[in-house]
Amino acid sequence: MIRRLLAALLLALALAAPAMAQQDPGWVPKNTARLQALDKVTARVTVLDVALNQPLRFGTLRIIVRACNARPPAEVPDAAAWLEVLETRKDPRGVPVFQGWMFANAPGVSMLEHPVYDLRVLECH
Repeated sequence: MIRRLLAALLLALALAAPAMAQQDPGWVPKNTARLQALDKVTARVTVLDVALNQPLRFGTLRIIVRACNARPPAEVPDAAAWLEVLETRKDPRGVPVFQGWMFANAPGVSMLEHPVYDLRVLECH
């Protein structure tokens, strides 16, 4: 039951346009996402600052942040970023491996499933 509810929530979030969350008065649009990237093979952790709509490479991944929203200062800190992640190892144009919202306070809700890399939203600023 919980898995179905979670799946329905993820589907609803994935179908919503990134701009939809920017209209919610509980979120403040920001221009840059701070991500934590992990290379599971080398155990290298890297903090990445990614500007909106500016592709950034990490290993064989191309990461594009389409939206990044933070909670207002008076609320519990949180961040949500709409990410598009492409794998470029076999195809230089990139094969989509993730598209959707990632949440700083709930990284397990929506995550990149990749054998070599892991991504996590830290904050939006």
